[in-house]
Amino acid sequence: MSMEWVRKNYRVPAKRGGRVEYAGDNGSGPRFGTIIRADSGRLRIRLDGDNWAGIYHPTWALRYLDASPPPPVQSDVCSK
Repeated sequence: MSMEWVRKNYRVPAKRGGRVEYAGDNGSGPRFGTIIRADSGRLRIRLDGDNWAGIYHPTWALRYLDASPPPPVQSDVCSK
């Protein structure tokens, strides 16, 4: 299953090379990593400092850092 499939079915902004914050469950605090690829509906993510990419569910304990909301629309009218 492709990255596009992951984005569509899990409604996440996953993309190859995208940065994520993984909250994890080891109690040592969040870790940051890079999405390497999609694999069978899961993401392969290499956490910073690791030499390998682990398998992560796209919606569990991940925050997508590159997915910033669009800036607010600014008007030319100045209110005082």
